[in-house]
Amino acid sequence: MNAPAPQADTLARLAQVIESRKPANGGDPGKSYVARLLHKGPDAVLKKIGEEATEVVMAAKDATHGDDPAALVYEMADLWFHCMIALSQYGLNPQQVIDELARREGLSGLEEKALRKAQDRETQEKP
Repeated sequence: MNAPAPQADTLARLAQVIESRKPANGGDPGKSYVARLLHKGPDAVLKKIGEEATEVVMAAKDATHGDDPAALVYEMADLWFHCMIALSQYGLNPQQVIDELARREGLSGLEEKALRKAQDRETQEKP
């Protein structure tokens, strides 16, 4: 069996840290940013994802106009981090996202979208 990619190891380690910071797992909102954000509830996490996504868009636009593209990496890391918090909040983990991306590998984006639409229609037609 192949060893996980180093990136997956990094994501798995970060996911473990996020899990350990959940208030339900003993994370202290007075000492941990993650615990504080999770303690505030889903709306706070989702709001933060929206803010970070906006910052990614702005960094990309700035890079298009000659600013340092490294800022895009920095902002993207913030977005991914907050998305990982949301995954944890809903009992999910980064490996599930990686698995979904692997499932889509080799499918064209148009094929994958058509497949999802067909599955959605099938689900809606069931009694």
